[in-house]
Amino acid sequence: MEGTRLNKVNRLLQKELGILFQEQTQSLKGTFVSVSTVRVSPDLGLAKVYLSLFPQEKASELMNAIRYNTRTLRYDLGQRIGKQLRKVPELVFFQDDSLDYIEHIDELLQGHP
Repeated sequence: MEGTRLNKVNRLLQKELGILFQEQTQSLKGTFVSVSTVRVSPDLGLAKVYLSLFPQEKASELMNAIRYNTRTLRYDLGQRIGKQLRKVPELVFFQDDSLDYIEHIDELLQGHP
């Protein structure tokens, strides 16, 4: 039962954060932030958010800006999901580099270092 609830909260946070990032990056042409995974702790106090960032050249700059604005993002998220969750979890952002890893494996399999 607990796993089902956590999965629902994970999906809710992923969806709402994705919408928030989409709204906030509309003014930045050529910049794309996608929420690839959200993992919430069992007590719903902490959410680890994994982001895919494009273009890769601006990834560290984007991550720094996102981490700097974590409080604002949590507040905005609370405004969106306040009716569904009693407490909005703390947000910790990580860069999801799984696509880079997959691309690197493809290059190795094709023989192009």
